[in-house]
Amino acid sequence: MDKKTVLDAFMFRHACKEFDPDAKIPEEDFLFILEAARLSPSSFGFEPWKFQVVQDMTLRGKLLPHTWGGRKQIPTASHFLVCLAMKTPLLRHDSSRIADFMRRVQNLSEDAIAARTEYFANFQKTDFHLLDNDRAMFDWACKQCYIAQANMMTAAALIGIDSCPIEGFVREKVDEVLTADFGMNPEEYGVAYMLAFGYRIKQPKPKTRQALDDILRWF
Repeated sequence: MDKKTVLDAFMFRHACKEFDPDAKIPEEDFLFILEAARLSPSSFGFEPWKFQVVQDMTLRGKLLPHTWGGRKQIPTASHFLVCLAMKTPLLRHDSSRIADFMRRVQNLSEDAIAARTEYFANFQKTDFHLLDNDRAMFDWACKQCYIAQANMMTAAALIGIDSCPIEGFVREKVDEVLTADFGMNPEEYGVAYMLAFGYRIKQPKPKTRQALDDILRWF
């Protein structure tokens, strides 16, 4: 893959507002997109996310009344993803989830876990003040989730698949639906964003961006 291929993918990608409802993404292609999410980086490598792919149209319909930014995308997308971000009980430096993650996923020794926990505690308490309130912790987790979102959209664009990130929803109402119909524990998770995938039904407007000189300073 050369640089032009990558930049062409960025030029191809746009926020697709409506998809061809008859065009379905092959399973292996969508698994490739999900693998881009799985391999995404996160702060301390703690992966504060959960991805739910909603293919059941009845369940999509429950999200629709509270998702003003997805009126056309939800019914027409080949694949529709809801990203959940973790909340304070799962992300505190002294939580059982963090200790288990370092032990089970990161394969750290007990000494390394103790040292890393101390660093993480200082980060949460002093550096970023994440323990000041639950919203601070949740917003921090959402920032990590957006890295995975960008990687999924780029991976999709590289293989000619369209996407649309969606923040146009009423968070409290969507969380209620996710709790009632998707089994989400609202004490541990909340919706970060939605992300629709499929194939465009019409060509987008030309891409507009600021010039590099307008957004960059060298020191």
